[in-house]
Amino acid sequence: MLTSQKMSPLHVATVKKQDRITNDVLTINVKQKLGDLDLDMNVELPMQGITSIFGRSGAGKTSLINILSGLTRPDEGYISLGKRVLYDSTNNVFLPPEKRRIGYVFQDARLFPHYTVMGNLHYGCDHKDPEHFNDIVTLLGIEHLLNRYPSSLSGGEKQRVAIGRALLIKPDMLLMDEPLASLDLPRKQELMPYLEMLAKEVNTPIVYVTHSLDEILRLADHMVMINQGKVVVSGNVNSVWGSLEMRPWLPAKEQSSLLTARVNLNHPKYALTQVMLSHNAYLWVSRLNQERGEWIRVRIHSNDVSLTRVKPEQTSIRNVLLARIDKIHHIKDDQKVEIKLRVGETHLWANITLWAADELALKVGDEVYAQIKGVSVTKDDLA
Repeated sequence: MLTSQKMSPLHVATVKKQDRITNDVLTINVKQKLGDLDLDMNVELPMQGITSIFGRSGAGKTSLINILSGLTRPDEGYISLGKRVLYDSTNNVFLPPEKRRIGYVFQDARLFPHYTVMGNLHYGCDHKDPEHFNDIVTLLGIEHLLNRYPSSLSGGEKQRVAIGRALLIKPDMLLMDEPLASLDLPRKQELMPYLEMLAKEVNTPIVYVTHSLDEILRLADHMVMINQGKVVVSGNVNSVWGSLEMRPWLPAKEQSSLLTARVNLNHPKYALTQVMLSHNAYLWVSRLNQERGEWIRVRIHSNDVSLTRVKPEQTSIRNVLLARIDKIHHIKDDQKVEIKLRVGETHLWANITLWAADELALKVGDEVYAQIKGVSVTKDDLA
């Protein structure tokens, strides 16, 4: 996991350029008939951070960003990027791709084989900015590749060049269509740290299409789940991940809660760090390098949470939280019960057996103690 870093020159320059749109939103309200798929999207996305578009194959993810890029024209609707209208069927407005100031990174890098990396990076860049160019190639670690041709690059290196080419046009938004999907596991591991760095160092908003839960956990700030061309749920990644709508899409072993916490202190004797969920709720996690006050995101698997009505004593479990039951969800034809707990201003899910739920006579509003067997850190430096 990357540790927090000071604002780079690239970040400073991008912030200035983005001042006019960071308080606005990307508004999408479009309809399009695509074979058997009726795309009908009505959603607003924040103009900051990484927004993940999640859904199964054929849900309409790539169709959506093709519409945003201008590669596809919807049947009707409206799209605006901040205050700039990209598409308005009522007023016959349709900006072509080259006028949208949007960068697009495809599943495959789509580099020109007869150009060097330098030539590929400069392709489509009308106004060269040497300082911006140096910032980008340094951020992506491709300085040593500039004189090489695509045929000599690994899959991960090609994607880094493709990302650099998209950023060099100084886009108002960056679209990424499953940039890791065509890579094998070693190449995915090679590229992921650069994507994490990109999320921290570049203030350009990113719409990131994926069906990978791991990529969402490590990269996303916001999340939109779509199914059959419709938005199922949208919002902050913590709230979407923990929503009742999301749970059927997660395998049992992946069902979990995402919580935002603040680093407090390191244990004086053991390799543990205390992080705060609220002024009276904290968790112990494996030792972190972050400074006190920095924000992190933690993940707690629902199967790792057990409930008790009385505060446990002399237990090996280090994390025990006082919570209130907000929702009890019985799974049809299953002996499992999903319990949604409120801890301060955040929520936590627990999976318990029907037998345990009946024996404890749990009901909404009850106070219980949540015993948490494991906590993992999925993302740091959320401020």
